[in-house]
Amino acid sequence: MEAVNQSINLNEVTEITLGYKPRVKSSQRPKVECSRQVYEVLYKFWDKDTLELAEHFQVMLLNRANRVLGICTVSKGGTAGTVVDTKLVFAAALKSCSQSLILAHNHPSGNLLPSEQDKLLTRKLVRIGRELDLPVLDHVIVTAEGYYSFADEGEL
Repeated sequence: MEAVNQSINLNEVTEITLGYKPRVKSSQRPKVECSRQVYEVLYKFWDKDTLELAEHFQVMLLNRANRVLGICTVSKGGTAGTVVDTKLVFAAALKSCSQSLILAHNHPSGNLLPSEQDKLLTRKLVRIGRELDLPVLDHVIVTAEGYYSFADEGEL
Protein backbone atom coordinates (compact mmCIF):
# COMPACT_ATOMS: atom_id res chain seq x y z
CA MET A 1 0.00 0.00 0.00
CA GLU A 2 1.41 3.35 -1.01
CA ALA A 3 1.64 6.11 1.59
CA VAL A 4 0.05 9.38 0.65
CA ASN A 5 2.34 12.35 1.07
CA GLN A 6 -0.19 15.00 1.89
CA SER A 7 -0.08 17.57 4.62
CA ILE A 8 -3.01 17.72 7.00
CA ASN A 9 -4.68 21.08 7.38
CA LEU A 10 -6.48 21.15 10.74
CA ASN A 11 -8.47 24.20 9.64
CA GLU A 12 -10.40 21.83 7.39
CA VAL A 13 -11.44 19.52 10.25
CA THR A 14 -14.77 20.33 11.84
CA GLU A 15 -14.81 20.49 15.62
CA ILE A 16 -17.69 18.67 17.27
CA THR A 17 -18.75 20.02 20.65
CA LEU A 18 -21.30 18.83 23.15
CA GLY A 19 -23.23 21.36 25.18
CA TYR A 20 -26.52 22.05 26.82
CA LYS A 21 -27.79 25.52 27.63
CA PRO A 22 -31.10 25.32 29.45
CA ARG A 23 -33.22 28.46 29.26
CA VAL A 24 -35.62 27.41 31.99
CA LYS A 25 -34.88 26.33 35.54
CA SER A 26 -35.64 22.67 36.16
CA SER A 27 -38.22 23.53 38.82
CA GLN A 28 -40.18 25.59 36.26
CA ARG A 29 -40.47 22.79 33.69
CA PRO A 30 -43.64 20.71 33.61
CA LYS A 31 -43.36 17.37 35.38
CA VAL A 32 -45.22 14.44 33.88
CA GLU A 33 -46.12 11.49 36.07
CA CYS A 34 -49.01 9.93 34.15
CA SER A 35 -50.38 9.71 30.62
CA ARG A 36 -53.04 12.35 31.32
CA GLN A 37 -50.35 14.91 32.19
CA VAL A 38 -48.37 13.90 29.10
CA TYR A 39 -51.46 14.45 26.94
CA GLU A 40 -52.15 17.86 28.52
CA VAL A 41 -48.59 19.07 27.84
CA LEU A 42 -48.62 17.69 24.30
CA TYR A 43 -52.06 19.11 23.53
CA LYS A 44 -51.02 22.59 24.66
CA PHE A 45 -47.88 22.33 22.51
CA TRP A 46 -49.57 20.94 19.39
CA ASP A 47 -50.44 23.30 16.53
CA LYS A 48 -54.26 23.15 16.64
CA ASP A 49 -54.44 24.18 12.98
CA THR A 50 -52.82 20.89 11.97
CA LEU A 51 -54.06 18.49 14.68
CA GLU A 52 -56.97 17.29 12.55
CA LEU A 53 -55.29 17.99 9.20
CA ALA A 54 -51.95 16.19 8.98
CA GLU A 55 -50.11 13.59 11.03
CA HIS A 56 -47.07 14.77 12.99
CA PHE A 57 -44.66 12.77 15.13
CA GLN A 58 -43.24 14.41 18.26
CA VAL A 59 -40.78 13.32 20.92
CA MET A 60 -41.10 14.59 24.49
CA LEU A 61 -37.65 14.70 26.06
CA LEU A 62 -37.40 14.18 29.82
CA ASN A 63 -34.77 14.56 32.51
CA ARG A 64 -34.25 12.06 35.34
CA ALA A 65 -37.10 13.63 37.38
CA ASN A 66 -39.55 13.38 34.43
CA ARG A 67 -39.46 17.12 33.86
CA VAL A 68 -39.94 18.12 30.24
CA LEU A 69 -36.72 19.34 28.65
CA GLY A 70 -38.48 19.98 25.37
CA ILE A 71 -40.66 18.61 22.61
CA CYS A 72 -39.13 17.94 19.22
CA THR A 73 -41.12 17.58 16.00
CA VAL A 74 -39.45 14.68 14.22
CA SER A 75 -41.79 14.28 11.28
CA LYS A 76 -44.65 16.00 9.47
CA GLY A 77 -46.71 13.93 7.09
CA GLY A 78 -50.00 13.84 5.29
CA THR A 79 -53.58 13.12 6.23
CA ALA A 80 -53.03 9.38 6.65
CA GLY A 81 -49.49 8.98 7.96
CA THR A 82 -45.96 10.21 8.41
CA VAL A 83 -42.51 8.67 8.02
CA VAL A 84 -40.40 8.56 11.18
CA ASP A 85 -36.61 8.41 10.94
CA THR A 86 -35.51 6.56 14.08
CA LYS A 87 -32.11 8.22 13.94
CA LEU A 88 -33.75 11.65 14.35
CA VAL A 89 -35.74 10.47 17.37
CA PHE A 90 -32.60 9.43 19.20
CA ALA A 91 -30.46 12.29 17.87
CA ALA A 92 -32.83 14.69 19.66
CA ALA A 93 -32.70 12.61 22.84
CA LEU A 94 -28.92 12.32 22.82
CA LYS A 95 -28.32 15.97 21.96
CA SER A 96 -30.54 17.12 24.84
CA CYS A 97 -29.00 14.65 27.31
CA SER A 98 -32.45 13.26 27.95
CA GLN A 99 -32.79 10.44 30.41
CA SER A 100 -36.01 9.09 28.89
CA LEU A 101 -38.50 9.98 26.20
CA ILE A 102 -42.14 9.79 25.30
CA LEU A 103 -43.24 9.30 21.71
CA ALA A 104 -46.35 10.99 20.37
CA HIS A 105 -48.24 11.41 17.17
CA ASN A 106 -51.70 12.55 16.19
CA HIS A 107 -54.41 10.84 14.22
CA PRO A 108 -56.15 13.51 12.11
CA SER A 109 -59.11 11.14 11.72
CA GLY A 110 -59.75 11.27 15.47
CA ASN A 111 -59.36 7.49 15.74
CA LEU A 112 -57.65 6.70 19.03
CA LEU A 113 -56.64 3.13 18.24
CA PRO A 114 -53.06 2.47 17.06
CA SER A 115 -52.47 0.99 13.62
CA GLU A 116 -50.22 -2.02 13.07
CA GLN A 117 -47.57 0.40 11.75
CA ASP A 118 -47.86 2.39 15.01
CA LYS A 119 -47.29 -0.78 17.02
CA LEU A 120 -44.32 -1.91 14.92
CA LEU A 121 -42.66 1.51 15.12
CA THR A 122 -43.22 1.65 18.88
CA ARG A 123 -41.64 -1.76 19.43
CA LYS A 124 -38.66 -0.76 17.27
CA LEU A 125 -38.10 2.50 19.13
CA VAL A 126 -38.49 0.83 22.54
CA ARG A 127 -35.87 -1.77 21.53
CA ILE A 128 -33.42 0.89 20.32
CA GLY A 129 -34.03 3.00 23.42
CA ARG A 130 -33.27 0.03 25.63
CA GLU A 131 -29.95 -0.49 23.82
CA LEU A 132 -29.04 3.19 24.25
CA ASP A 133 -30.13 3.31 27.90
CA LEU A 134 -32.79 5.85 26.86
CA PRO A 135 -36.06 4.26 27.92
CA VAL A 136 -39.23 5.00 25.98
CA LEU A 137 -41.79 5.53 28.75
CA ASP A 138 -44.87 5.80 26.56
CA HIS A 139 -46.24 6.43 23.09
CA VAL A 140 -49.30 8.66 23.10
CA ILE A 141 -51.72 9.12 20.23
CA VAL A 142 -53.18 12.61 20.43
CA THR A 143 -56.55 13.75 19.08
CA ALA A 144 -58.72 16.77 19.72
CA GLU A 145 -61.04 14.66 21.87
CA GLY A 146 -58.63 12.51 23.83
CA TYR A 147 -55.63 10.24 23.75
CA TYR A 148 -54.40 6.66 23.68
CA SER A 149 -51.46 5.60 25.85
CA PHE A 150 -49.45 2.55 24.84
CA ALA A 151 -48.16 2.29 28.43
CA ASP A 152 -51.64 2.40 29.97
CA GLU A 153 -52.83 -0.29 27.55
CA GLY A 154 -49.85 -2.59 28.24
CA GLU A 155 -48.48 -2.15 24.70
CA LEU A 156 -44.91 -1.30 25.78
